[in-house]
Amino acid sequence: MRITVPILATLFAVTASEMQNPPNAYLALVGGTIYVSPTEEPIRNGVVLIYDGKIAAVGTRGQAKIPQSAQLIDCSGRTITAGFWNSHVHFIERKWANAKNIPADELLLQVQEMLTRFGVTSVFDTGSDWQNTRAIRDRIDAGEVAGPKIHSTGPILYPKGVADTSDAQLQILGFMKFSTPEINDSAQGHNEATKLLDAGTDGIKLYTVPFFAPTISIPESAIAAATAEAHRRGKLAFAHPTNRQGLLASVNNGVDIIVHTTPQSGAWDETVLEAMRQRKVALIPTLKLWRYELRHERALRREQFTQTGAGQLRRWVASGGVVLFGTDVGYMSDYDPKEEYLLMGEAGMTFRQILASLTTAPAERFGQSKQLGRVAPGFQADVVVLNGDPAKNIRAFTDVQYTLRAGKIIYRARE
Repeated sequence: MRITVPILATLFAVTASEMQNPPNAYLALVGGTIYVSPTEEPIRNGVVLIYDGKIAAVGTRGQAKIPQSAQLIDCSGRTITAGFWNSHVHFIERKWANAKNIPADELLLQVQEMLTRFGVTSVFDTGSDWQNTRAIRDRIDAGEVAGPKIHSTGPILYPKGVADTSDAQLQILGFMKFSTPEINDSAQGHNEATKLLDAGTDGIKLYTVPFFAPTISIPESAIAAATAEAHRRGKLAFAHPTNRQGLLASVNNGVDIIVHTTPQSGAWDETVLEAMRQRKVALIPTLKLWRYELRHERALRREQFTQTGAGQLRRWVASGGVVLFGTDVGYMSDYDPKEEYLLMGEAGMTFRQILASLTTAPAERFGQSKQLGRVAPGFQADVVVLNGDPAKNIRAFTDVQYTLRAGKIIYRARE
């Protein structure tokens, strides 16, 4: 049975026509607990005043002057934070294909289902058909569809000889078919990175060592050439390293962001941690992914794998390393990030560290710390309103009542 868009809309969200805020009007979020940033003490019974897509004022009810014309949203008993980044997503499922022709209400519901209902206002897509993903981004940026800001690496750069996936495999996985470049030397690394960046991508991603056989590595000369071209243009390089060899090859040759922990490598020793620290890389742990990836394996192996990844994150955080929140949704069809938050907590991350991975850390890493990541006057009004307080219960990170981007409500849970 096909579920129609109007029926889907009643399940968890509102439709595009219900998302329109009055232009150039004040909006006041009133009565909530405001986490201005991960490091500052919260403002209790606070007010966030929004005008023309930006935060105009933040303070207690006694301090804030709310214009009589302002639209009020009662946030009593709720928590207000800066909008969340998911720094590792993919738009590769078949439902995103031919994105420029998907009806707007249907595309909105897909975006809500995967992202905005979880407070996400910015994403980094780390592997997809760039032209198709750009169509999604363009429709959102044009205001046709309410959604997060999309950044993308375009297709992943693979080692020579491992990128091909059969149509039958793609059908089973539920993914689109699109071309994926392969690199095997410095010239190919430079040329393929150049093609992607010339096409307008926001960075590049290298699959340094594949997770599945055959475990053919991208040569270090190719990694270095690709990352050098990205850096020449002021762009970042991501890498999926899989094992110790791939991790060190990535870090030592200019990669900026490691997109997964590497349970296959065993515990990270000081050699690995020091290399990562010296080169100031950031880590996206994706701990939930390991249970998903090994869901058909025996329970003990699956949990040992997951806990090895959690141990790597624990050591990285203890060493002062930067963490960016990301879940690999779009590759994973289970979109709920609750388990990721819980695993990050089990790995020793505090509420404030997790909040930083969602807000200030990605804003800084992606060069947007002057406009995103904090609930402060002058910042873009990318804001999340939670029904609980994640400082008391980490699960509250997923209990989203409102998601706002540039002052517009892009998701509202039904009361």
